[in-house]
Amino acid sequence: MDTPPISSKLEQKLAGAESLLPRGAVAPELASKPTEKPSGTSHQKRSKQTAIFIQDECLKHRFIRSRDTSGIVERPERLRAVKIGLAAAISRVEEVGSNAGAEKIEGGSRIPEGSPSGDLEADDLSEALERMKIASTFNTSGVQLRTSSVSIRKSSATVDLLNHPAVKFIHGDVDGDVYLENLIIWARDSQENISKKGSEIPEGIPPLDLYLCPNSIDAIQGAIGAVCEAVDAVIDATRPSSEEGPRDSCERAFVAIRPPGHHCGEDTPSGFCFVNNVAIGAAHAHLNHGIKRVVILDIDLHHGNGTQSIVWQINEETYRQTLESEFSPGEEPPSKPGPQIYYGSLHDILSFPCEDGKPQLVQAASTSIHGSHGQYIENIHLQRYDSETHFWEVLYPRYYLALLYRARDFLDKTGGPGDDVMIFISCGFDACEHEYPSMSRHNRKVPTSFYHRFTRDTCALADKYARGRLVSVLEGGYSDRALTSGAMAHLCGMLDVPEASTDQWVNEEWWDVNNLTKLERATKSRKGSSRPSLGSSSEDWLSRTLDLLPVLDSKPLATTATRNCWVPPTARTLRERKKPSGSTSDSTTASGAGTPDLSSGTRKAGPGGTKKAAKSMTSSASSEIMSPPSSDNLAPRPPLSTQEDGNSHTPTGAGKKLPRVILHVRPPPETTS
Repeated sequence: MDTPPISSKLEQKLAGAESLLPRGAVAPELASKPTEKPSGTSHQKRSKQTAIFIQDECLKHRFIRSRDTSGIVERPERLRAVKIGLAAAISRVEEVGSNAGAEKIEGGSRIPEGSPSGDLEADDLSEALERMKIASTFNTSGVQLRTSSVSIRKSSATVDLLNHPAVKFIHGDVDGDVYLENLIIWARDSQENISKKGSEIPEGIPPLDLYLCPNSIDAIQGAIGAVCEAVDAVIDATRPSSEEGPRDSCERAFVAIRPPGHHCGEDTPSGFCFVNNVAIGAAHAHLNHGIKRVVILDIDLHHGNGTQSIVWQINEETYRQTLESEFSPGEEPPSKPGPQIYYGSLHDILSFPCEDGKPQLVQAASTSIHGSHGQYIENIHLQRYDSETHFWEVLYPRYYLALLYRARDFLDKTGGPGDDVMIFISCGFDACEHEYPSMSRHNRKVPTSFYHRFTRDTCALADKYARGRLVSVLEGGYSDRALTSGAMAHLCGMLDVPEASTDQWVNEEWWDVNNLTKLERATKSRKGSSRPSLGSSSEDWLSRTLDLLPVLDSKPLATTATRNCWVPPTARTLRERKKPSGSTSDSTTASGAGTPDLSSGTRKAGPGGTKKAAKSMTSSASSEIMSPPSSDNLAPRPPLSTQEDGNSHTPTGAGKKLPRVILHVRPPPETTS
């Protein structure tokens, strides 16, 4: 019996996924030219809206292997840190909007003082009012947003892992959904397996950066549901037929979810990731909305090996289908071509998953290929920067922006601007300057303002090629300060403000250390209080942030949930209830950058290998760096410094050799806000 070729597996998966779609769910072929603009001038004039998607189900994914969770960095509390940053960003934008131009109220609308309404063109006046008006886009417990630029969506969307077309497209198998079925079983039996074996993660899969509990599937399915809901909202708002669109429409979305996804391949969980949220979102856009060209920009500190392996397989199948149709022009193609995807990643080549220097992983994280074999992939390695001037005048414009230039080239080569284009950001904040030093211990970082400016540049790309469609999905980021500052800068970058007044609307001092310290103190949880307290001399933006935080964080982590959470039984008893003399408290604050120590264990790679050569792999650690391969189409790269492996850049106090552990880090006992 002949065995179907491997290259046809994705085609079979697509057929299986489409069989689950309701009739008429797949968008029809678009007849308009790629450069055709949306009909209706009012749709073009309307300022673009940004929506924040929150999914409380994501709080259910917890570590239950032991009572000690101090070494777990991928934790539910990450989402609160993100929400604090989002609330602060909204507060700042509201403050600037209310004070800009010495405005006064005329006829219920905001008009700049000294500018009578008759002096403005009708369209300009309408646009100015749209940008400046106070709009109640969200209301909970009497709290209203005072800006029309952003809305907050509390998502209740969820999916069925075994019956969702986009999930099956990415993680399904033509021979049965083996991985997805196993994942559900692992979570269901997690308590029992911990009691019997000491771990809920099966052999062959690294347990140090993965964990499950019985409610993890709810969190995973809720995360996917929120991403797909954001995709639907963004595309519905940008279809030419939608004209002005509904009042709560959005062209841009930030989805604050966990667990992250970009390390997960087709059936290889890794690095806290069990499903690939962004890849599933792209598949959903393709299957349900006819999106054919996708741009994925990954700015996590770590290479998204799972996303790249999935993108490679999809592009490979689409390329095969294209070649078959070209060589048989008179015949009906056996199936619709799949999507074309550009994947671009900016990451630290010395960190997970490449830290052990494994050739396959380092080579994959250094790939630069643009068109050959139907592949569009660009990897750029983060470099140390000496000052912010060095970063913004050298590294960012000469090297890091190549990620967007390559995306532009991909879109130009495949048809230019069009209604079939969608842009995603795999948005990790762990490259932030405020991340735990032990997480970014190779000192490949970016200043916090990177998340503002790169987002603005990505929005410009989306405006030109994708009708403004942009969905950003949370990936990594582990210290509270990195998450808060990064989310704050990122949301400010997504807001549609007049280019001429960007400096007036967005002040990068908002996320400097002084203001972050104030924010951390203001939002620090206090025992027995439902709301943090402010001093009498607090600033207005801090008070407003505390008003907005419950809107975003309406379901905070309850102490009862932790108290009732199952933990494995133990026969050990406490010998001494007093702390030894000279010891420090082992508690850490909820805010602040913190400097975690690395746990002393050694990561063991799984012995099972991968299903395919292109699948994501795991890694241990390495002190070596491999230069990227040469390419005729390779964008300019930063030179490899001769000091990179020397001691000239060794952080102060880093005298001891670092343990060989990648992502399992422990905040130090002495950390305080």
